[in-house]
Amino acid sequence: MCPDCEDFARTVLLLGQLALYADTVGADLDFVAVVSPSLAVSLPEPPPGLFPDDYDPDGGPAYPGDS
Repeated sequence: MCPDCEDFARTVLLLGQLALYADTVGADLDFVAVVSPSLAVSLPEPPPGLFPDDYDPDGGPAYPGDS
């Protein structure tokens, strides 16, 4: 597995585990609120082949407040 693929897969796995933890009884939601954005920001570029070649991340609908 390529180094970027391994980092991407590991970070996505950690985000998934954090989401599961957030749904448990007694979870520390302050911890989840602090760690989840840090994990999301640390995602490397997606590995080649994850999205179709014609995928355009800016091609979706406008977000509220965007002109």
